[in-house]
Amino acid sequence: MIKWRNFCVYILWLGIVAPVQAQDKRPAIVFVSDTQAPLLVEHVIRKLQHNTRATELIFQDIVNTHPSSLFILGDVVSLGYQNSKWQKMDAYLLACSQNHIPVYALLGNHELMLNARKGATQFQSRFPMHDPAGYVEVVDSFAVVLLNSNFSKMPDSLIKKQDDWYIHTMHRLDEDAAIKWVIVGCHHSPYTNSKVVAPADLVQQKFVPAFVSSKKGILFLSGHSHNFEHFKVRGKDFLVIGGGGGPHQPLSREMKTPDISENYKPMFHYLEVEPSRDSVKVVSRQLKKDFSGFTDGLIFYVHSH
Repeated sequence: MIKWRNFCVYILWLGIVAPVQAQDKRPAIVFVSDTQAPLLVEHVIRKLQHNTRATELIFQDIVNTHPSSLFILGDVVSLGYQNSKWQKMDAYLLACSQNHIPVYALLGNHELMLNARKGATQFQSRFPMHDPAGYVEVVDSFAVVLLNSNFSKMPDSLIKKQDDWYIHTMHRLDEDAAIKWVIVGCHHSPYTNSKVVAPADLVQQKFVPAFVSSKKGILFLSGHSHNFEHFKVRGKDFLVIGGGGGPHQPLSREMKTPDISENYKPMFHYLEVEPSRDSVKVVSRQLKKDFSGFTDGLIFYVHSH
């Protein structure tokens, strides 16, 4: 339940974001990751760039662009178990609801930090459709498969349950005539050149094979690395979109995996995906350096195989 103080924050924020009608929504789906405010220690060890203001502007832009739905790929807040850390996010989520934008999310490591059980409870109360063993949301002709990559916090039985569900779901979606495109998302990136976080080997082992084998799988999205990165693996597109407001992470010049977007490195950003005839248009919405607004920083198209 949203507390009164959070509602007051929402009322102040709503003065900047005008409500829209459901019929005004665009067919685009938007994705953002790592919207957490910096932790106290990060104020000391990281160079910050008005991060919480960037997150606020991202949600304002999302509401104003009227997408059909929003997906948050983990690390929604800095410490999931503390209700106070949800205060601003609750206001943003309420604004999305008031503007007819359904919001789905998956668990990041910050949701489970220090007190995993309480953090998971706080998270679930805000995203009741979430399933810690994976779930899928269908938006028009897209199927978005959301997976839990917090393996160290999962019992073996839950890992096995998700493994089986994921394989079955990817096969089922390939055979579903109503689905044209499949997008897979998790928090931890299978490929990244971040100097702060490593590529997630278990994500590579457990999630990547079914995605690259899928006839309809077009995008694998993740965060955790606070960057924009674009990798091509076995003919499929893997994007890291961790620019939702978390402290920026430096990238290694000695790339573990070649980055297609080596020269596109926005500090803060989110992703738009929408159908475009027989392909899918992918747009990285980039916050301008002077925080004066957003621009379409990168555009490319993908096709199902």
